[in-house]
Amino acid sequence: MNRLTTLIKPKKIYMGKKDFQQFFLVRNFIEQKFNTKVIGCKTIRNKNKLALSSRNFLLNKQELNDIEKISKLFLNLKNKIKNEYLENRNTKNLTISNKYQKSKIFLSYYYKGIRLIDNF
Repeated sequence: MNRLTTLIKPKKIYMGKKDFQQFFLVRNFIEQKFNTKVIGCKTIRNKNKLALSSRNFLLNKQELNDIEKISKLFLNLKNKIKNEYLENRNTKNLTISNKYQKSKIFLSYYYKGIRLIDNF
């Protein structure tokens, strides 16, 4: 991105948000180093809510069907927890964690007006 932006000197770069972590890092790098605005574009999804990606071509029909189901489940979960609490935390000191080992997912949610809590 550095070399391309140096050569072209664009005012704006449009970049998909499918890989949001990559978008975030590139945007911060480019906007700090160049006089260029990086604009995030929404993720395009198929009718079954699967994000379109060239990697999808590596999967057979059944595998695509499986990951479409997973995408739908995650989108439904996201919609359900908009006003709820969900975090992964270290079990030793309760700091936010991105690790599977030695951590727990903590959540709270409302069901029929009753606030429920749990951890896994």
